[in-house]
Formats: sequence, C-alpha cells, structure tokens
Amino acid sequence: MQTRKPAQDTDVIIIGGGIIGICIAAYLAEAGKKILVLDRSGICEETSAGNAGALAFSDILPLAHKDMLSQVPGWLRDPLGPLAIPPAYLPRLLPWLWRFLKAGRAEYFEAAVSAQASIMALAEREWMTLIGRLAMKDMLREDGCLELYESDEEFRAAEEGWRLRRRFHIPYQQLEKHEIAQYQPGLSDIFTRAVFVPGWKTVSDPQQVGHAVWAHAEFHGARLMPLTATAVKTEEDRIAVSVSNGEKFISNEVIIAAGAWSRPFAASFGDRVPLETERGYNTTLPAGSFDLQRQLIFPRHGFVITPLDTGLRIGGAVEFGGLKRPPNFARSRAMLEKASRFLPGLKTEGGRQWMGYRPSLPDSLPVIGRSRKEPRVLYAFGHGHLGLTQAAATGRIVRDLLLDRPPPIALEPFAADRFQTR
Repeated sequence: MQTRKPAQDTDVIIIGGGIIGICIAAYLAEAGKKILVLDRSGICEETSAGNAGALAFSDILPLAHKDMLSQVPGWLRDPLGPLAIPPAYLPRLLPWLWRFLKAGRAEYFEAAVSAQASIMALAEREWMTLIGRLAMKDMLREDGCLELYESDEEFRAAEEGWRLRRRFHIPYQQLEKHEIAQYQPGLSDIFTRAVFVPGWKTVSDPQQVGHAVWAHAEFHGARLMPLTATAVKTEEDRIAVSVSNGEKFISNEVIIAAGAWSRPFAASFGDRVPLETERGYNTTLPAGSFDLQRQLIFPRHGFVITPLDTGLRIGGAVEFGGLKRPPNFARSRAMLEKASRFLPGLKTEGGRQWMGYRPSLPDSLPVIGRSRKEPRVLYAFGHGHLGLTQAAATGRIVRDLLLDRPPPIALEPFAADRFQTR
C-alpha cells in the first residue's frame, strides 16, 4: 500500500463531503487548520444534494413521540405510505426499533427534547452568522412553514407537541380553516386546520448552499480528494486513513462525518453506535409548477413540498432498507400523486426523481464528540432528517473541541456510548 504522509500540509482529515463535513471544514479552515476532505462523490453530491432544503430550527421533537407512534401501524399497512419496512429487512432492524420505542419513554424523551432544543438554538445562531460571513443572504428564505391538518382530530393529536415547543419559546400561530388561504392560496378544501411557524426557514437549493460553504472552506485552504475511505486506525502517534485506490493518508486527527456510512468507522474504535439508514425519496418539478409561497408540511402523510430556486421539491417519507437495496421510486410517485390532490393546480410533468440515505439514530440526536478509546478521532454523524439544519452547529462544536475550547452546549446527550446503558 502506498502511503502519503501529509504531515506538513494536513492537520485534520474529514471523512465525508456532505453538508456536515464541509461545514466542519469551513469552521476549521477559518481557524487556521489545514484540512483534507475525503469523499467518493465530491461536495454535497449525495444525500446533501436532495434534501428538502429546510432550516428546521423549531423541529425539536424526537421522532419517537406519541402522536407519531400512534400512526405507525396505519403507515405500515400502506406499502407506499410514510413509513415502509421491507419484510426481508425487518430482522436486521428489530434491535434499532426496540431502542426507538424505548426512546419514547418519558425519562428518555424529555432529555432528548432538551438536547435537541439546545443544538437547534445553537444551529440558528451559527447558521445566521455563517450566512452573514459568507454573504449568502440571497440563498435564505424566511417565509416560515405551514403544517396542514385534514381533521380536528388530527390537529388535536398534534397539540401536545406544539405546547412542548412553546416551553422552549418557539413561536407559532394556529389557523382556522378560513385563514389558511391567506398563507397559501390554491390548496385543496380538505384541510380544516393549520399551524404557521414564522421562524422556519428554507434555502434556495441545498446543494447550492453546500457548494457556497465549500468555496469558503476552500478559500481558506481546505482540500478535497474524491476517494472512498475504507478504514481508519491508529498508527503510532497518528491516525491512518486507508482509501479505495490503495493509498493511505496520515493525520493528527480524523473526523468521521460520513453520514449513513459512519457506523463501521466508529466500530473500529469500539463505539457500537445503533445507526440505521432512512431512505428518503423526492421528485423535483420544474420551477413554475405551482405558485408556492412557503414550505408545506403534511404530517399525516410524512412529506413536505418546498419552493426552491431550482424547482418545486416534493419529498420525505421513510423507508428502512439499508444501503444496498435498489430504490423504489414508486414511493416518489405516490407522494407526487398526493401532492397533486392537495394542490389541485399543480403541474406534475417533467419531474426528477431522487433517493437519499438519512443517517438515523433511535433518539433522533446525532453523535458528536471524541471517541472514548481514541480521542484523536471525532464523530459528527447521525443527524437524520436534520443534517442541513444542524450542520453549522456541528461545525462550531467540532471546531471548539479541536481547539480545546469549552463546547457551546452540553455534549453528554450526543455521546457515542449513550446507548450502552439503555
């Protein structure tokens, strides 16, 4: 194996060029660290390219909350519904599902909400500051979002979650049926109630945002090599990263930010993290397909519709199927069909289908922090649906850890070993 030893020009290797990895790269490069990013596809070319484009700072509820859990049996009866588990994958998923159900218990749930609220507050501060530093204001939309309900019963079932948000000073406005059209004309008459969240933000296009952040990191000296990392291990007083072409890179510190592919890297340092893969689907329609004022959320159906500069993105839902199963784009078509019923004037022609891999942990919190056995290895993965939202916060946290500064929030809830006692 050929070995490159970039001791003179690399302080930190980041495995993963998605939005988490490149935000970390930007923060560290600004601080004077010499950064090398390894990613097989390039910058924000995979999951970070096709997300819904939301900066969902008010989304503090773990997925294992009572309203969501009550809907799971019905969802599973519909193979194209908001949640799907292929039967052949279920045995592998059972340990994760057991931890997921436990995460809904009061003693874990309350702690997870508090931790999520803390990282969301940090994320909003850091993103707004970063957007200002990078002159990216034109990529930000501050139109809020509209969450839509088809019955008073559905609305009442969600009220506990909204009251919980109020505890953390998250503003929202409950709307009656006759008020909905003021926030989004042209909706189906099926919706009886809605909630408007003014602090919810979206971006012009998530991949464009990622490229802008990377340009900033690159300006400050960060480098990308389009290679697949295959193994990470300690070698004497350094960390060695092997890659798919047979080379090996040596660095002082390594950050694992490989999203859904992070689990085996953590396991090589003794951290058994219950990371699973939520496969998300979408269709992006051409710009002008509908006059959408803001992001629309359909909680009963598990998908959203987002206005982007590059088109209208209809996506979401969850399919637990791992990293190897072929995509089932019937799920994209099912969401598009529902969207056409909810937005009667929607033009559904010319769409681009997509599937991506969300790295998901049972309590909906990411893993952020140093490895217990090898403190020169740091983890930054498992952000689930919230990678774009929490990327700037993660960049700030990792930078502070590497510079031996106190972290801006308590990191115990995000520790890699937190599941070992549950």
